[in-house]
Amino acid sequence: MGYECPVCSIPQADESHLANHLAFRAMVHGDDHETYLEETVPEWGSMGEDELGAELSDVVATTEFPQLFEDTTPTHDHDHDHAVDPSMVTGGEALDAQAQAVLDKARNLTREHEQS
Repeated sequence: MGYECPVCSIPQADESHLANHLAFRAMVHGDDHETYLEETVPEWGSMGEDELGAELSDVVATTEFPQLFEDTTPTHDHDHDHAVDPSMVTGGEALDAQAQAVLDKARNLTREHEQS
């Protein structure tokens, strides 16, 4: 079981992954992910992963997936503080200064959350 992104249909293992996926895409791209969040959870920008995940789990139905990758299963145990290949997010383009700042902020917020 997991969640399917209501915007792009990419499977997410749990509500935390769904929250991170939607927020990261919204911050970096400002695309339909941002529009969805603005319409569904208008205060999403001031929420942490757990708060946003809880809000999203109330409106996004769980979905049965035939297979999830090992690092996206609900029981995975890995450090989220790892390097992100910008091409995974940008489609091969280099990050501009603003996008890099957003990525750095996200890393810092993740570290703070994991330490609390």
